[in-house]
Amino acid sequence: MMRPLAEFPHEARRAVRYVLADIDDTLTVDGRLTADAYAAMETVRAAGLTMAAITGRPAGWCDLIARQWPVDGVVGENGAFYFSYDEAAKTMRRRYWKDGEERAADRQRLDRLATQILDAVPGAALSADQPYREADLAIDYCEDVAPLGDKAVAQIKRLFEAAGAHAKISSIHVNGWFGDYDKLAMTRILFREVFAADLDGLRESVVFAGDSPNDAPMFEFFPNAVGVANLAEFIGRIDAEPAWITQARGGHGFAELAAAILEAHAS
Repeated sequence: MMRPLAEFPHEARRAVRYVLADIDDTLTVDGRLTADAYAAMETVRAAGLTMAAITGRPAGWCDLIARQWPVDGVVGENGAFYFSYDEAAKTMRRRYWKDGEERAADRQRLDRLATQILDAVPGAALSADQPYREADLAIDYCEDVAPLGDKAVAQIKRLFEAAGAHAKISSIHVNGWFGDYDKLAMTRILFREVFAADLDGLRESVVFAGDSPNDAPMFEFFPNAVGVANLAEFIGRIDAEPAWITQARGGHGFAELAAAILEAHAS
């Protein structure tokens, strides 16, 4: 059962060295990145902690995020890759789960699947950011379309899985892909290759913040994972819950979490 963030012990907060966060409805509110969430990321890094975004958003967005946001790395498309920008060398490190030829073959299968899903589920649409994706298919069920009901969302997920794809439900999309990876699998590689750290050996030094069912692998793995308040909307529909939950929603909840971590580090 999730407990209020206010009960997160001081010493456990003080032990945090890495802060990971989903983006949509975790750093954003109503689709907008909040000023307090962005400032919180800046403050986390300024305090000497490592900050990374772990998202379902596309490669095109993640390139910009890695370059321009106060982050040390980005895992995108639910684990298809990580990007990490070396500010000193002015170079981007891009690491994919599959090579270019494999991704091209997957794209043909996903394009066919997109037609099937859109024909079968009235009201669903390709996500507006689909042209900027390299490895997955995102079906919009409430971002730029009239919200679909739970049955329609579940049907989209079933159609992905019937085709042999993995599928995850976020707060705005159902994402599907071919490949045995998720957010956690690529986060392990990011830690090993960029942060020179064994994620399995330092779970209690990491806090992950999220808001929806596609964050369940991260919630299950990290003992001090945190849900922003709007995660409560998915209770009963998520495979694993985080230990803690904020009072505030979205980006305001992330700012609440960052303040709690930094307060412990300052005392």
